[in-house]
Amino acid sequence: MKEFIEYILQFGYLNQQQIDFIISKATELELHKNEYFWKAGRIPKQIGYVLEGVLRTYKHDDDGEEKTRYFIDENHLILDWEKFGNNVPPIQAITTCKLLVLSKQDLEDISNTVEGWNDILQKITAKNNNEKLEKRSPLVAQDASTRYAEFMKQFPTMVNRVPLAYVASYLGIAQQSLSRIRKNIR
Repeated sequence: MKEFIEYILQFGYLNQQQIDFIISKATELELHKNEYFWKAGRIPKQIGYVLEGVLRTYKHDDDGEEKTRYFIDENHLILDWEKFGNNVPPIQAITTCKLLVLSKQDLEDISNTVEGWNDILQKITAKNNNEKLEKRSPLVAQDASTRYAEFMKQFPTMVNRVPLAYVASYLGIAQQSLSRIRKNIR
């Protein structure tokens, strides 16, 4: 819980009473590997702060293949479903995960009670969107080896936690090619 509050306080000031109110609304959720936090096409009923573990979001390409869009690890808030409407991408646990969860009703209660809460959420959403762009944009024009090297810089703790197939999908390269690249790096 402490990590969650420290994270939120980076984006705005809250007094102790407001913090206590937010804490009273949060519940802990454990997801096992391959379980979903959000399912595709369903309107999410909650947001979550990742305490432990790694999740991914993906979409299916025109050929029906899964393409990992991005990874979500510790100290990140999963919250920007509103931009998707009913087209929410799935968010799946890659490892066992522990999250702090707030339901839509909890969010509404907090918004109606805690002054500045919506501003904090907007700042978090903007930061999340910027991080996604910063991590994805450079990968587009790079060769496969450079993309993997960049991935290792951006996600140093994930290299050994995320299945190779998901990393390859994220980087837009074949798993066999990634295996060769990894072999040459060692």
